[in-house]
Amino acid sequence: MSKPSPFDLTGQVAVVTGSSRGIGRSIAEIMAQMGAKVVVSSRKPEACEPVAEGIRKAGGEACVIAANISKKADVEALVAKTVEKYGRLDIMVPNAAVSPYYGPMLGLDDDAFEKTMNNNVKSTFWLAKLAYPHMKAQGAGSVIIISSIAGLRHGAQIGIYGVSKAADFSLARSLAAEWGPDNIRVNCIAPGLVKTDFARALWEDEKRRKHVESATPLRRLGNVEDIGGVAAFLASKAAAYITGQIIVADGGVTVV
Repeated sequence: MSKPSPFDLTGQVAVVTGSSRGIGRSIAEIMAQMGAKVVVSSRKPEACEPVAEGIRKAGGEACVIAANISKKADVEALVAKTVEKYGRLDIMVPNAAVSPYYGPMLGLDDDAFEKTMNNNVKSTFWLAKLAYPHMKAQGAGSVIIISSIAGLRHGAQIGIYGVSKAADFSLARSLAAEWGPDNIRVNCIAPGLVKTDFARALWEDEKRRKHVESATPLRRLGNVEDIGGVAAFLASKAAAYITGQIIVADGGVTVV
C-alpha cells in the first residue's frame, strides 16, 4: 500500500489574504490543487470571486470572504466565518501588504509610517493570533507570512517597507518559539522581485529590470508560481520539521 503524499493538503482549510491577484492568488490556487479548501480574501469580494470560481472549475473547493486587513473587526470576521463554514482552520497566510511611500526615509511622514506598520505587521499578528486557538484545538497548524528580501537588505526608496518586512521576520521567530509546543509552525517567505501588479513600478522600468536580472544568478525575475509553490510546501507535511525560518526565494540575489 502506497503512503499518502507528504505534499497532500486534503482536508485542510487555508485562509490567504490578498489573494485576488498576484502571489496570494498563486498560493490559493496551488494549495487548492494540493487538496486544501481555500478562503480567497481581499477588500473587494468581486475581485476574489473569479479566483474562487477558477478553483472550483478546476475541481477544487474555495469560497470568498472579503476583509480589509487594516480593520480588526474585518480580520475577526474573516477567521470566524472561515471556521463557521468549514469547521476548522489549518493554514493562515498573511499575504496582503501595502507600500504607500516611495522615497528617502527623511521624507516619510507619520501617516505613511503607521499605515505601513499597521497593515504589514499588526494585521499579520492579528491574523496569526486569531488562528491560534483553532490550530491549538486541532493539535497542528501552519502560519506562513509573506515577507520580502527588502527586510534583509536595503531597498532604495522603500526603506519603511523593508522595516515592516524585517519586523515580520522577528514576529515569525517569536511566534514559532512560543507556539512550537502546540505543534503550530510559523515561517516567513522572503521573495525577491516578482512580476506582480504590486511591484509593477519596479519591473516595468526597463533599466531597473535589466539591472536586477543581470545581478540575479538565475537571470530572471520571479513569477508568482515561484512563491505559491514554496508556500504550499511550507503548509504540507513535507515541511513538518520547519518552523521559525525565513525561506528566501529570490533567484539567488542575496547570495551575490
